[in-house]
Amino acid sequence: MKEFALKLEKLAEELLDLFCENLGLEKGYLKKAFYGAKGPTFGTKVSNYPPCPTPDKIKGLRAHTDAGGIILLFQDPQVGGLQLLKDGEWVDVPPLRHSIVINLGDQLEVITNGKYKSVEHRVIAQTDGARMSIASFYNPGSDAVIYPAPALVEKEEEEEKKGLYPKFVFEDYMKLYGVLKFQAKEPRFEAMKAREATAPIATA
Repeated sequence: MKEFALKLEKLAEELLDLFCENLGLEKGYLKKAFYGAKGPTFGTKVSNYPPCPTPDKIKGLRAHTDAGGIILLFQDPQVGGLQLLKDGEWVDVPPLRHSIVINLGDQLEVITNGKYKSVEHRVIAQTDGARMSIASFYNPGSDAVIYPAPALVEKEEEEEKKGLYPKFVFEDYMKLYGVLKFQAKEPRFEAMKAREATAPIATA
């Protein structure tokens, strides 16, 4: 598992550099934005969803966006259940052997000034077969200061700048997320923006 995690962490960083290239940011910008004092945080979670005789009465996992940066997910190769919200409709993400589903979290939405959006998703309980998934999370360090990349903000029209994302310490966002995980992300951003207005955060 340690070897597996190290390779996925490296893959996450390679993906971040591809995102930088796509966004017109200097190589390494996103990785640096995640660093804080001790580097990014990385963890892997294994989830098991047993078969459910009454899936209409319970959710496998309620709808939410992920709080962190980039998520690499190995789905069960046979049993489905993962859905994402696209254009107001829930879309199935079918199981596909030997593939990794890449999901983006709230921090990438903030840093990219909304160019990339965190994806609302859920897991639906299934009647047949147990579903196992392995999710690895590449997140900012707890003390990392998160804010929109200036190079992306400068490209916005003046009237659009009013909707800028907030600046905050990742640990503070996680405390709020722990309470509001299964609610819309926008109020979380607004709450952090209000906090920033009363206690501005310096950028190191």
